[in-house]
Amino acid sequence: MNSGLRRAEEEHMREITLEELLEAGCHFGHQVNRRNPKADVFIFEARSNIHIIDLEKTREGLVSAGKHLLDLSSKGGYVIFVGTKRQAKEIVREEVDRARAAGSKGIFYVTSRWVGGTLTNFEEVSKNFKRLSQLNEFIRNPEQLYTKREIVLFTRERDKLNNLYGGIAEMDRVPDALVIVGTQLETTAVREAIKNKVTTVGIVDTNADPTIIDYVIPANDDAVGSIKLITSYLVDAWIEGSKIRNKQEEIKKKKEEKSNKKQETKPQIDIQF
Repeated sequence: MNSGLRRAEEEHMREITLEELLEAGCHFGHQVNRRNPKADVFIFEARSNIHIIDLEKTREGLVSAGKHLLDLSSKGGYVIFVGTKRQAKEIVREEVDRARAAGSKGIFYVTSRWVGGTLTNFEEVSKNFKRLSQLNEFIRNPEQLYTKREIVLFTRERDKLNNLYGGIAEMDRVPDALVIVGTQLETTAVREAIKNKVTTVGIVDTNADPTIIDYVIPANDDAVGSIKLITSYLVDAWIEGSKIRNKQEEIKKKKEEKSNKKQETKPQIDIQF
């Protein structure tokens, strides 16, 4: 990572405190009898039959993941936020929409269920994106020549596809990273990411295996406060990376315009023999 981007991270990445993580309930793990032995590396202690997560390691993992996403965003990368748990669905949609409203590109979401093949068979799955776009056009077209029954059938099909693919329908290639809320439940997404060498960022609770995730954020993956705090921090990082990219593109454009102007104003010398 170049020094300029490192300085940008230091300037733009907001500080996350242990108090914030504590108030959000990030430290509460699962019951002791549901523990994954590989999660011992971030379990602080057991209290009232509940494992307590070491928030120092939560903060360390979150900051590291945020830096990675900022770097990826600044380079024009793609990321999918995966949150199919009931507590995560609305949070993930709202945060990704917030990033898009801020002008960020390359950020997508899955909140219904992970469709097998999204990464490993992208070419085939992406045909559904085209079909969804086609159906939207059919339904929106005021001059459409279809019967009412056909429109009803189109709408049903559109709603079904939108439920599955609406958050990734604009994605034109396999993403560079997945951000997963609750890695224990998203085994198919994790397997596909590993197979396709897609980087994984995950909120990993005490019942999950942290060794299969690239950027581990040890935290409660059930509490709304925990999911909201972590997801918003990561989305903030993506937004800041997009700002860096936009600024770099603006500087590049100005240099090109300046160079073109110099060439236009360069005097032409006629050589006569």
